[in-house]
Amino acid sequence: MTSTPLTPHDHSRNSAGFQYVYPVLSRRAGGVSVGINLNPNQACNWRCIYCQVPGLVRSQAPNIPLLTLEAELVQLLAQILRGNLLNDRIADPEQRILKDISLSGDGEPTLSLHLPDVIDLIGRARQQFSLGTSVKTVLITNGSQLGRSSTRLALEKLALLGGEVWFKLDRGSTAGMRAVNDSRRPPALVQRDLARAATLCPTWLQSCFFRLDDAYPPEHEIAAWLELVQPLSPLLKGVLLYTVARPSQQPEAGRLSPARAPVAQDAGRPRTRRAGTGMPGQPVKQPALLESVSLPAGPAGVAVLAPRSPRPDEYPDDPRRF
Repeated sequence: MTSTPLTPHDHSRNSAGFQYVYPVLSRRAGGVSVGINLNPNQACNWRCIYCQVPGLVRSQAPNIPLLTLEAELVQLLAQILRGNLLNDRIADPEQRILKDISLSGDGEPTLSLHLPDVIDLIGRARQQFSLGTSVKTVLITNGSQLGRSSTRLALEKLALLGGEVWFKLDRGSTAGMRAVNDSRRPPALVQRDLARAATLCPTWLQSCFFRLDDAYPPEHEIAAWLELVQPLSPLLKGVLLYTVARPSQQPEAGRLSPARAPVAQDAGRPRTRRAGTGMPGQPVKQPALLESVSLPAGPAGVAVLAPRSPRPDEYPDDPRRF
């Protein structure tokens, strides 16, 4: 196993010598995150312009040997919780803490049809190591595969583990989503599936804001984001804002730069979780972005938009269409 220090700026997938699991020092989690990579072939159905994955391809996720994945997860958790991995590879003692097990990796994890089984094996590992509520299981997703019964089943299983969904929403307009995520999904479908995710499992909205050609998103994009999010605020746990910290591997990389100044009017919002930009005390700047977003506590399970079975043509981000 490598002894290279873990830093927030290097999320190498082979940092512990495994094929499907890896430890990272996560600025968003505030400590160590165990990543699970269900897309070692770099398969995704989006192409976000800030994505750090080299060789990204439009494709399906591969078959994963679940016994191998489970064995790797158990070995890595043993190194973290019973071995010296944290002491050897993290300089700051305050960051030597396991914060979550995260389904993220090199592409969209919900493209994997193994996802419900992967949630099950995570549950077994959590039980084996007696992981409490302080260690979350997190699914980071673009939400495009909520039309799959396997995805919805995985979210139900995730909720039983006390897990969370981090649902990606970087822009609120059709043009904005196409420009930032190379996604063809209409905002109405994104809104519906965000509601669906939130009724199945506790859900945070995850939004990346940055400067493109040194300019922040225009006001009409902020308004579109607010219009999409506001009706769902009773269902959401909060908003996770972050900015770019590691170099993009996409052609637009040279046009991107991080947002640096504090979010206006955001200091007093306890239900809005802000991720750092890699600079101490520097949350994301997006002027007035959250001033209009209230996130009151809502009754569990209330659906603002009632889920229904989708038609095949309602999921234009299915990788089989490319």
